[in-house]
Amino acid sequence: MSDIDGLLIDIDGVLVVSWEPIPGSADALAELRDADVPLRFATNTTSRSRAEISAALTDAGMPVDVEEIVTAAGATASYLRDHHPGARCLVINEGDISEDLVGVDVVDSGSADVVVLGGAGPSFGYEAMGAAFSVLADGAPLVAMHRNLLWQTRDGLALDTGFFVTALEQAAGVDAVVIGKPAAAFFEAAASDLGLAAERMAMVGDDVHSDVIGAQQVGMTGILVRTGKFRPEVLDDLDEQPDLVLDTFADVPRALSFGS
Repeated sequence: MSDIDGLLIDIDGVLVVSWEPIPGSADALAELRDADVPLRFATNTTSRSRAEISAALTDAGMPVDVEEIVTAAGATASYLRDHHPGARCLVINEGDISEDLVGVDVVDSGSADVVVLGGAGPSFGYEAMGAAFSVLADGAPLVAMHRNLLWQTRDGLALDTGFFVTALEQAAGVDAVVIGKPAAAFFEAAASDLGLAAERMAMVGDDVHSDVIGAQQVGMTGILVRTGKFRPEVLDDLDEQPDLVLDTFADVPRALSFGS
């Protein structure tokens, strides 16, 4: 692991759960900072803007600048500007991320050209899914900020966007364009932001599919931590295994020979 120069770090389930710090994560992050390790924080979280994520992590004892955070919402806005300029977008998302959707025309279902799914929550009810289906049935494309099936909360596992993406794909006979992890472009953009080759970077995450294998497929080292949504049985049936499995993020600095 001595050839790793920079890190991508997932947030939810790695540093925090329900925005409460996982023991040891703050000290480990401080150790990486002291060692001047280039860092980016790569998250599919769409319930908060980058500014809100920065504030929440700072409150949890882990100061992170807004510019260090790479989000699925920001990547989706970039995709929509490039591939659907001027499109009227029906955005269904739990939480206000409007400040990260710069240049995106958000409209209601009656006049939408594109359906965009963000993070799941109470907003993903029958009425909202029905409206999305109607737009898709009229020929609109489906864009998903991510397709994670579940996420870890302080109360246990909860359904996430992937459940609804799959349902709409099957009902409307469409294939979603997925922007966040594990899309290759997401990892490549984060590496480019750091100015490093993917082969010189490691991704640390709690989701073996979205975080770890996705990163490995673009040449990064994949590090899985046994926190957050991690379940040991998930590893049993994998064709591709993580490069490294650690108990918590607190183990990262020493495992990669960063810090003391």
